Amino acid sequence: MVTFSIGQWRAWAPEMRDAESWMQWAAHPYCPLADYESPPLGFLTPMQRRRLSPMARMVFDCAWPLADNRPPMPLVFASQHGETTRSFALLQAMGRNEGLSPTSFGLSVHNAIAGMWSIVRGDKTESIALSVNSDGLEHAFMEAAFLLRRGARSALVVLAEERPPPAYVPWIDDVPFSYAVAFRIERGTQWRLERHQDESNIPQLWPNSLNFVRHLCLGSPSLLNTSGDRHWLWTRTA
Repeated sequence: MVTFSIGQWRAWAPEMRDAESWMQWAAHPYCPLADYESPPLGFLTPMQRRRLSPMARMVFDCAWPLADNRPPMPLVFASQHGETTRSFALLQAMGRNEGLSPTSFGLSVHNAIAGMWSIVRGDKTESIALSVNSDGLEHAFMEAAFLLRRGARSALVVLAEERPPPAYVPWIDDVPFSYAVAFRIERGTQWRLERHQDESNIPQLWPNSLNFVRHLCLGSPSLLNTSGDRHWLWTRTA
């Protein structure tokens, strides 16, 4: 069990780009259109923006306001599928016997977004990239809570997934739409997160991250997230 407070959070998805639209989604959840324009990221220079994939742009759009004008803080970035679009483009190039771009390869690895965050912000604090399962939200929060225990005053938790290329759709069926969520957590007791024994087997309609965002918007006092036979209980204590 860990406890912490959420100082601020933001989320981005097609058609949901501000608090009001997320509140509307929470009340009446739906899958937005698959096609979307990436966040413009006007706070970055054109050269910085060009190196960021659509997935990385979602991450920066969510996380930047949470860290802006604040002391550097550690980052925990988590994703289950990572940069599938970049990786698939590299595989297609290999299939055509074309040379691979070192830059594209370097930006396709799982910790690339965390590395870009550090470079763009000039932030030398600790960053962690987690390759996770469907309960990556909970593992990312646990990791960040341990950072707080080891002395960090606050930490960023960021999760992102993008709709996979069509060739991957038969195998990746747990990303209803592209999204990123970011949380600035701090020492405190506002939330308690713990493993939970549950035998109800009630189907969960949304990925853990989106389910948590929905209940944040609704002001729910608690929620249960599920990943296979693992169950996580979130309790709002204040």
